[in-house]
Amino acid sequence: MTNIDFRYLSEADMIEAGVTDIARCVDVMEETLVLMRKGDYMMAGENGNSHGAMITFPQVPQHAGMPEDGPDRRFMAMPAYLGGRFNTTGVKWYGSNAENRKKGLPRSIHLFTLNDTDSGAPLAIMSANLLSAYRTGAVPGVGVKHLAREDSEVVAVVGPGVIAKSVIDATLTLRPGIHTVTIKGRSTSGAETFAAYVKDKYPQITTVEIADSIEAAIANADIVIATTTTDIAGSDAFPYFPKHAIKPGALLLLPAAARFDDDFIINDARLILDARGLYNAWAEEYQAEAYQLLGIPGTHFHDLMRAGKLDESKLEEIADVATGAIPARRNDEEIILYSVGGMPTEDVAWATELYRTAEEKNIGQVLNLWAAPVMA
Repeated sequence: MTNIDFRYLSEADMIEAGVTDIARCVDVMEETLVLMRKGDYMMAGENGNSHGAMITFPQVPQHAGMPEDGPDRRFMAMPAYLGGRFNTTGVKWYGSNAENRKKGLPRSIHLFTLNDTDSGAPLAIMSANLLSAYRTGAVPGVGVKHLAREDSEVVAVVGPGVIAKSVIDATLTLRPGIHTVTIKGRSTSGAETFAAYVKDKYPQITTVEIADSIEAAIANADIVIATTTTDIAGSDAFPYFPKHAIKPGALLLLPAAARFDDDFIINDARLILDARGLYNAWAEEYQAEAYQLLGIPGTHFHDLMRAGKLDESKLEEIADVATGAIPARRNDEEIILYSVGGMPTEDVAWATELYRTAEEKNIGQVLNLWAAPVMA
């Protein structure tokens, strides 16, 4: 048959299909990371591990109409195939510009296309801002599930933006004993907005405090969420987490920019990556600039390893924890740094899960690509 239909899912349709179900998303992300550890996936690039292809702009454009560089000013395509029960291929495409906030728009605007892996035919085109945000929060959630102390009571948020909301959703779902949230933002208004979100959504939280420094925010935190946007000024401008301020036994969730002392990384902290191949690919693509450009702490762990300062065996993977290949917590005092880079396989997994729900429940609109192709 030559007819091809595909399903269009608006943001409202995605919500109906369950995109905000963080507990379900954490389970799907864990399944994804385990499949990746087995090698049942492909991403872009010759190495098969690339985060994607990105368009950036010059600081001083030479052509009328060309954008100039700025915070989060880029376009990006993130394609991947994921095997297992998913067996689908897809691509997330988005444009990003921090100036969007002034227009009442999200910093990034995402669209996802899901394809049949055999024929390449589109299965669905879907609104992807929530898809991206919730899978981004759910991958740190896998770390909370396996690495956070069961008796965790206090969580700190450094960088209270959109991604922090999905990460804290996962954290509070998986550790219901948490009763206190401390917040450090770049602005008072941003911190207050996040505080209102927590108070409104989680009435079990008895204390929400806004701190005036990172050290104050994390002093008593069992779990630290670091979700500050990468600064174009480089690592000197990244949020700094000194060892003395981190509570023994704390888990630090690191899906965004963060900075630590090298001695602490090399000699004291336990280091967990979401997927080793991603950091290998970033090192290949960006060389020594990966950490400065991306801010993800795992890129710096990789730098230290390549420089011979960090033993390769210290870079562990969360999938090995999830499957029991290595211990979750070795003791209640160890401080764990869990680096999360974000991968298109995760978008494919969550998109496939939601697409199949939409098919089952007839959510969204079925559109026709063609009854028969004019050129075949």
